Amino acid sequence: MDARLNYLAAPAVGKALKHFMSAGRALKDSPLPAATQELVAVRVSQINGCAACLDMHTKEAAAAGESVVRLNLVAAWREATVFTEAERAALELAEEGTRVADASQGVSDAVWEHAAKHYDEEQLTALVFLVSFLNAVNRLNIITRQPAGNYEPGQFH
Repeated sequence: MDARLNYLAAPAVGKALKHFMSAGRALKDSPLPAATQELVAVRVSQINGCAACLDMHTKEAAAAGESVVRLNLVAAWREATVFTEAERAALELAEEGTRVADASQGVSDAVWEHAAKHYDEEQLTALVFLVSFLNAVNRLNIITRQPAGNYEPGQFH
């Protein structure tokens, strides 16, 4: 399958995309744990059905030492015993933040309060930005049918 568009072929859009993606790279340096970042990236991409992002984030997580068991269980994190309470709080916030059209109030107070028990304000800010960023990237990839399967860990660093 070929992508519908090559974003980098249009100079103005390519420049904007480079700046946009640099925001995602900056999140890697946030105090939100790296494992949590990748688990959230996988879950948001699963919900949205973004194959390109799933390809990238599962491979990046595995290359960083994430276990196959945990990666395979992200979709069923509620029933899985392999995630910490903090990771569960992040995954729950990521789900509600991704499914805003499905919820009458967006992210519920209960979900927010659960996350706030495990993360400080800087980490929560990074988590909210990460969920928003991932949803935007998922949409860019889905709309243009970016292919998946050939990503190599570290390819965009």
